[in-house]
Amino acid sequence: MKKAFSYFAPYKKECVLAPLLKLLEALLELFIPILVADIIDRGVNGGDKTVILTDILIMVGLGILGLAFSICGQYFSAKAAVGFSSGIRSDLYKKLLKLPLTETDKLGSAKMITRMTSDVGKVQSGVNLALRLLLRSPFVVMGAFVASFIIDKKISIIFAVAILILAIIVAVIMKITMPMHSKSQKLLDDVGLTARENLTGVRVIRAFGGEDEEVERYEKENSALEKFQVKAGWISSLLNPMTFVVVNIAIVVLLYFGGVEVEVGILSQGAIIALYDYLSQILVELIKFANLVVSISKALASGKRITDILETEEEKLEPNKEDKNTSFIEYKGVCSSYGGGEVLTDINLKIERGQTVGVIGGTGSGKSTLINLLTGIYKPTKGVIYLDGKDVNSYTNEQLSQKVAVALQKPTLFKGTIKSNILLGKENATDKEILKAIEVAQAENVISVKEDGINSVVEQGGRNFSGGQRQRLSLARAIVKNSAVLVLDDSSSALDFVTDLNLRRALKNQEGDQTVIIISQRTASIKDADKIIVLDDGEIVGEGTHQYLYQNCEVYREIEDSQKGGEQ
Repeated sequence: MKKAFSYFAPYKKECVLAPLLKLLEALLELFIPILVADIIDRGVNGGDKTVILTDILIMVGLGILGLAFSICGQYFSAKAAVGFSSGIRSDLYKKLLKLPLTETDKLGSAKMITRMTSDVGKVQSGVNLALRLLLRSPFVVMGAFVASFIIDKKISIIFAVAILILAIIVAVIMKITMPMHSKSQKLLDDVGLTARENLTGVRVIRAFGGEDEEVERYEKENSALEKFQVKAGWISSLLNPMTFVVVNIAIVVLLYFGGVEVEVGILSQGAIIALYDYLSQILVELIKFANLVVSISKALASGKRITDILETEEEKLEPNKEDKNTSFIEYKGVCSSYGGGEVLTDINLKIERGQTVGVIGGTGSGKSTLINLLTGIYKPTKGVIYLDGKDVNSYTNEQLSQKVAVALQKPTLFKGTIKSNILLGKENATDKEILKAIEVAQAENVISVKEDGINSVVEQGGRNFSGGQRQRLSLARAIVKNSAVLVLDDSSSALDFVTDLNLRRALKNQEGDQTVIIISQRTASIKDADKIIVLDDGEIVGEGTHQYLYQNCEVYREIEDSQKGGEQ
């Protein structure tokens, strides 16, 4: 809650002025019934036309002044609400980018997008209405009650009873609808997730003729969301008619008892009209307040979902300061698990500076996880990983990023240009360095066919490039970094054998003592490595050169034979 209030800090003036101006507007409204009563009693019944003209002019003046207060109040409340939500959205985005991937994996992209769009939007709407009405509506209701008490103490009891009943109705409806709005947002997450999966995988769906099944699944989830929202809306919609019923009954009672008192001369005709106006004001404000309650209920439900993310603690792992390593990269008793299932078990591995190391194994054997632990993307559940003499946990993300460059299995290009995408690897890289990285990545023919060369446009997701072109540009982005460790996570799977061979030769001919780790499904891509690591079911089952492993490691031999038809 304290964190939420901090977003109002830059808008303190607006947060004070908005409700204050709306209160002033409300105060002016409370004078209107008094003027109407005066017109009836002294002007119409008393025959004083001057009173009528004077009171009408005062009412017009109050209306203009009230309009000015209202416009300014609306402006300040909107400014504060938009600024408040903008701050939350910005911090939420930063938080999501910095959360451990174990947390973002649990959330999923659909839920994260819903938090930043729908949830923040509901919070913004709730704040805007709260600044305008949270003080104004109760002020008008209480002001009208006080005015009725001054006019006639007995009749004011009608006001008190009506207000109490309405307060109970609002409280009950709010208690019922708040958890429903929260569940509604969760169902919206499911609909968003299904839509995202189907749209990103539309080629696969069409290839397997699964359009009808996916449409049916989406409609089923969308229908569930619709039914639940209709139910929540139906309950929320009871506020307005129930409010009307209670207030109209109060008006009938008021007119009955007020008429009696007018008959006996206790009340004037103007006073009874003023009381009626005050009761009407209460009706209008309670309807506004009922809508405010619905909006705040949605905002609180969405706010809790946002707060859950903002208050999620980032991983804090203490680096190991006791054990020392002798190799450039060393895994000591490393284990890793996803969702309770162990992926890597007791990994002990040493890699020397300048070595080229291949990693191979079957699908799901833990190859990518082995590297994700080195890059800090995931944290080991047990054990220690050393890099250049220090525990990986002792590096900041920025420091680790400078040490290790990665070309991922699924290359991602961002909207911009070829140059802007490669500069993500090294923001101050010169054109010469970029062109050199492109040459090493075997991507020269990718830019040669483009009119603008490295300044050629890249569409979102790199959809104007083929899979092989995206892989090579992703490789260039990692190579331009010139880091101590270069990791190729099956990043040449879309390349033909000749291009793959030329890539490995170019990497070997680079200056310096860069350590290269190549994860591959193809033995041809790692045959010439100084050392090959063979993984099977999360464990290292072989380590050595190609010749040694072919003779002594059954898993490696099976992989090699399956790709070479049994010939060594």
